[in-house]
Amino acid sequence: MAAVVRLHGFKELAISLDHALHAAGLPFHHRDPFDRMIVAQGLLEGMAIATSDARFVPYGVTLVW
Repeated sequence: MAAVVRLHGFKELAISLDHALHAAGLPFHHRDPFDRMIVAQGLLEGMAIATSDARFVPYGVTLVW
């Protein structure tokens, strides 16, 4: 499965201390801590997030869906 994911250009992104600290400082537009971590990673790494969850929009992160 991992090989198929990489074949399509995706890569693993470890959670760093910077990601965790940024997530902790985000406004509570979204209450799910995992989703807030994804937002923090997207913002700090300049990556788009693939989701249809409208609660990501107020964070200003780039969304794909």
